[in-house]
Amino acid sequence: MPISQLILTPQEYDEFVRSPFADEAVGGPDGVTSVVVTGRTTTASPGALPVVVIALAPEHESSPAHADVVVNEAELATVSATIAAAPLAATSIAVLLRSMPTTDVEAGLAAESAVYSTLQAGPEFATWRAIAPSSPFVDDSPTVRVERDGDVLTVCLDRPRRHNAISTRLRDELTAALQLAVLDDSIVAVHLRGVGASFCSGGDLGEFGSRLDPASAHRTRLARSPARLIHRLRERTIVHLHGAALGGGIELAAFAGRIVAHPDTRIGLPEVSLGLIPGAGGTVSLPRRIGRQRTALLALTTGTIDAPTALRWGLIDEIVN
Repeated sequence: MPISQLILTPQEYDEFVRSPFADEAVGGPDGVTSVVVTGRTTTASPGALPVVVIALAPEHESSPAHADVVVNEAELATVSATIAAAPLAATSIAVLLRSMPTTDVEAGLAAESAVYSTLQAGPEFATWRAIAPSSPFVDDSPTVRVERDGDVLTVCLDRPRRHNAISTRLRDELTAALQLAVLDDSIVAVHLRGVGASFCSGGDLGEFGSRLDPASAHRTRLARSPARLIHRLRERTIVHLHGAALGGGIELAAFAGRIVAHPDTRIGLPEVSLGLIPGAGGTVSLPRRIGRQRTALLALTTGTIDAPTALRWGLIDEIVN
């Protein structure tokens, strides 16, 4: 068990959260970053306390309202290791997700971006950047292809050599393509697809942290937001997943009204392992489909789920060959 983790009964947890000295327990580099609660009868909310509250439940059912994430015994070690490796990112996503059930989409996107930018300037992301390769890939052709057939608009992510990773150029071209549908009410359906082996592998790691300062990046992220546009178009948008749908790939897709997935689809939120949180709207879009606890589980395991699991959770609507 990590030194920064406490294992408490429900009564002990209630006393811990309600204590006026809880801030001393979680403050500083050696503070508590996670609490495992071994039972269901508890009423205390952690509020904005920067600690991940983990509940043990064999089948992820009857989830305690206080918990940030619900795990079984097999998942506990993985989640605990993720939190120990990136406590700033892990506690940040836990606190952020607590507010999402009562936050509208626009406010949620702003809050997520602010936290993301803060972590970009933090030590965990700096550690990842120091060991990660930085090799921005320069595209020599458009990264988004748009086709119209009558009243149907098809938008294709077209960076197959990078598994359609979201570069600055792709983000801007996708924003422009979606603006067409927002402005034209005669378009009754928007189909979003990916060319090549994957729908979208998330943000282009070669560009991570290499452009602008975090504050300026926050402003740009809010101004050029495919997430906001897909949300506005949600009743008209169908996303077609296949292969990797990681990070920003699934975060954007989850804003759509309908998601269909090929059986080979793999879905994940790897950002915490980089010292970050989802930054393409995932803390807003995924909880609206699968709840905040399963969103946290996906982010804190940093692995992937398959299409049948995503269907069972409600993250996708149909599996198609």
